Amino acid sequence: MTDARTEILARVREALAGSAVEPVETRAPRDLAPATPEVVDLFAERVADYRAVVERCGAEELEDRIAAALPAGRVVVPPGLSVRVPDAIVDDGTLTAAELDRIAAVVTEARVGIAETGTIVLDHAPDQGRRAISLVPDTHICVVREDQVVPDVPDAIALLDPARPQTWISGPSATSDIELDRVEGVHGPRTLHVLLVAGER
Repeated sequence: MTDARTEILARVREALAGSAVEPVETRAPRDLAPATPEVVDLFAERVADYRAVVERCGAEELEDRIAAALPAGRVVVPPGLSVRVPDAIVDDGTLTAAELDRIAAVVTEARVGIAETGTIVLDHAPDQGRRAISLVPDTHICVVREDQVVPDVPDAIALLDPARPQTWISGPSATSDIELDRVEGVHGPRTLHVLLVAGER
């Protein structure tokens, strides 16, 4: 006598037998024209609409702005972060979720910012680190450079490698219960602090 699961899987195998698997063609990411000031302004406005903190600064101010934004407590950074954060723990991939939960903040860079939706996308390159460090600490300080901002989602997709993991962030983590009471920090950082840096990398 077979159980339902076994029977369903047998039917799936039977249906797939002999079918050819088409290879998926992936496009190489491409570069786009630099964002206009209007697009960058829209990005800053839309990110702030999500109750995130948005600060605009020059590259020479960045380290000081990060230091001022950090809450009390320990901070973790990805191994490829291009900005110096004194006394930060450099994540080597061995920190557990419980250890990360005791860390107050994370500082990362971003892959792209989307103006129309106010979304930041991480593709977890060395300057962004693994997904866990951007999801567990209570505060996420994210560096986005103006030349990384694109107008809309299709423009971002064109820049992203579909083979890489991605995290799309639209404001601090938030959810609502059945009575629509907003609760922040349930499944990600309660505070998102975006430093929008003028100029190129």
